[in-house]
Amino acid sequence: MCGIVGYIGERQAQQVLLHGLEKLEYRGYDSAGIAVFDGQAIRVKKKLGRLANLENTLNGHGLPGVLGIGHTRWATHGRPSDANAHPHGDCTGRFVVAHNGIIENYLRLRQELIQAGHQFRSETDTEVVAHLVESLYDGDLLRTVFKVAAKLRGAYALVVMSAEEPGRLVAVRKHSPLVVGLGDEENFVASDIPALLNYTRNVYVLEEGEVADITAKAVHCYRLDGTPVSKEVLTVTWDVDAAEKGGYEHFMLKEIYEQPKAVADTLTGRLSDDNRAVLPELHWTLGMARGIDRIHIVACGTAYHAGMVGRQILERLTRIPVEVEVASEYRYRDPIYTDHTLVLVISQSGETADTLAALREARARGARVVAVTNVVGSSVAREADDVIITWAGPEIAVASTKAYTTQLVALYLFACYLAQIRGAADPATIEEVLAGLRDLPDAVSKVLDTAPAMKAFAQQFAWKESAFFIGRGLDYVAALEGALKLKEISYIHAEAYAAGELKHGTLALIAEGVPVIALATQDHLYEKTVSNIKEVKARDAHVLALTWTGDEEMASVADEVLYLPRVSPWLAPAVVAVPLQLLAYFAAVERGNDVDKPRNLAKSVTVE
Repeated sequence: MCGIVGYIGERQAQQVLLHGLEKLEYRGYDSAGIAVFDGQAIRVKKKLGRLANLENTLNGHGLPGVLGIGHTRWATHGRPSDANAHPHGDCTGRFVVAHNGIIENYLRLRQELIQAGHQFRSETDTEVVAHLVESLYDGDLLRTVFKVAAKLRGAYALVVMSAEEPGRLVAVRKHSPLVVGLGDEENFVASDIPALLNYTRNVYVLEEGEVADITAKAVHCYRLDGTPVSKEVLTVTWDVDAAEKGGYEHFMLKEIYEQPKAVADTLTGRLSDDNRAVLPELHWTLGMARGIDRIHIVACGTAYHAGMVGRQILERLTRIPVEVEVASEYRYRDPIYTDHTLVLVISQSGETADTLAALREARARGARVVAVTNVVGSSVAREADDVIITWAGPEIAVASTKAYTTQLVALYLFACYLAQIRGAADPATIEEVLAGLRDLPDAVSKVLDTAPAMKAFAQQFAWKESAFFIGRGLDYVAALEGALKLKEISYIHAEAYAAGELKHGTLALIAEGVPVIALATQDHLYEKTVSNIKEVKARDAHVLALTWTGDEEMASVADEVLYLPRVSPWLAPAVVAVPLQLLAYFAAVERGNDVDKPRNLAKSVTVE
């Protein structure tokens, strides 16, 4: 997620902004910039790459002034570049904006502004905001920002400054966090608390739909309809390290709890009012979509598990044969292509070496490639024919959590999009999946309430040598991901099996007290899964079952039951993933492991 810092007071703004941006580097970014009012005009400096690149540019050419805003950008609209870096200005340079989030209707607004004579310098959605401020400015920046916000759709945080009113910053929060730091004859604004702790520990946390009018002497808050809001001062007692983690003990836990928002961000702008999947980034003709005769899904690790879910959803909705293979094997087996083979590659970082090599092999063989990735401007994103960005935001912990759930959401959307075009699925089924996606952020939020139960169970078996995960259908794929999470951060030997395969050898490993995590969310396979649970119980395994709220039978079968908020069984993997992530996390903590940096592993695997 991008980082925002703003300052107004008596200090030199450049120093405050750069220090604040440095404290937000942990969030991930690809460019950085600052804008400072020097007494006559707003001066802007921005640079592709790390913050050090910007600091080198400013050496000997600093920006004097006591009012400014700064930004570290995680690319969304437009590739990483100097021009696309924030802050962004209007035609005249009188108004400058820093922005986190996505402006959904920016294309329509941009076209209207171009027709009105505005000239754009970047590919971003953010620049639209600066030109809107210029267009609507009526002599009062606060009143103008209210009018601008009324025209915007999406999830965003904005900070606006103007050469016309150099004693003022205006900030807006809509689904993207902002805090205002309170000082003595100076005030601050930032997207996260660590940027402020060197200067103040007293803050206002802006709530959804609130606007802050900030001067050096005062901060006044309003709702978007102009109604004044009385705010309570929050005094931050965290140290800087804890603040970077949002008060959580580890980045992994923070990222687990960020999943409701990450899922919502991935869905933003992709569900129409008439309940259709919308993927404007895919510039496909009807003939292209209907001509696909097979799909290869290629990925590694957790992304591979997302691909396995994608296979089942795509085949059931589109009736296209789908193969899934780990990227490190794919290009060495001489895969068979037709003139209408689609290759779908999945990579969180967009730099996974094996996945990138598979992509290049597929393109060399004439296949069309669609990439699902979290990083705009990554190698995978640049080299694929089409890209679906997941909008998970930066993921710091090595073990993937929110990147995985957003990959699932992107695949559900893609499957529904393709099914709509091809007309191969019952429209009611597509509608069920899309309606479930609309409610998914709330379901993921509710399932986070299982954390205490998962912590208690994890503490019971944290020192066991092995654990087994079982499930059928989509539950089997979810079991594979659950087992991977457990072994990669707790170092407990964990294996996942299709529950029906237990009798073909695996039962030999089941003994008294062995933990078995059984997933039972697929209604049409429920009775068979219960039978498999009874098989391991007959060998004295200790069973934790995950099933839907309202299941009255499971308590008489398993030792412990975790009840999940019911969603469509199609979407179960996205819900089941959360408690399994928590289980792995708490087991690792109990064992005293380095949760965020497990041994022998790296976040982005850039070698074969």
